[in-house]
Amino acid sequence: MKAMILAAGKGERMRPLTESTPKPLLQVGGKALIQYHIERLVDSGFQEIVINHAWLGEQIEDFVRDGRQFGASVTYSAEGEPLETAGGIIKALPLLGDDPFVVVNGDIWTDYSFYDLKDCADMQDLIHLVMVDNPPQHQAGDYCLGQDSRLAMNDSAFEGDSLTYSGISVLRPELFRGIKVHKLPLVPLFDSAIQHGKASGEYYSGSWFDIGTVERLQALDAHLTKSDPGVRGDD
Repeated sequence: MKAMILAAGKGERMRPLTESTPKPLLQVGGKALIQYHIERLVDSGFQEIVINHAWLGEQIEDFVRDGRQFGASVTYSAEGEPLETAGGIIKALPLLGDDPFVVVNGDIWTDYSFYDLKDCADMQDLIHLVMVDNPPQHQAGDYCLGQDSRLAMNDSAFEGDSLTYSGISVLRPELFRGIKVHKLPLVPLFDSAIQHGKASGEYYSGSWFDIGTVERLQALDAHLTKSDPGVRGDD
């Protein structure tokens, strides 16, 4: 299976840090955010990685290069201007092939092991989402996950836990079939797959951070430094 890291966002809420540095290259615990993803993917057996980029994307290519220093083989999908999550994946589909592939948002941090996602290589569902507990900034959650690992819309009538999408998924290329819009988020496609019963999920209870603000970036850096006193952060 191949994996794709979504790294095209401009990181408006992270300014002024992202005025000169793309968000995936921001440092926490002494490493760039994107380096954690690449290393964890490689450790889990995903060597073929596609990275999309737009804002200051040349910096990402200069840092990651062809990926060999991380044990990976990395190719790039340059967008010029951000196409949003679904649009970016659609543009990169020729690089991803015809089989299910892993997608990871570039602006999260987690200690999740991607290894078990290999079991989704032959999945019939259009999507498989890794779900986490609702963070303080998103208490309502995104979707409900039943004990049968099926996803449902966030409806109080459903007997399941309302959880938050982690930014980690396995997607089938067929999810994007027939779409003509070039700039499009993933949420409408996820909603459609769930409503048509083509969506599975899993719950992850480990460490997970959504790096949407400078304050959350600082909180993650403090978490990593506390977990490993030998790690130095931005200071």
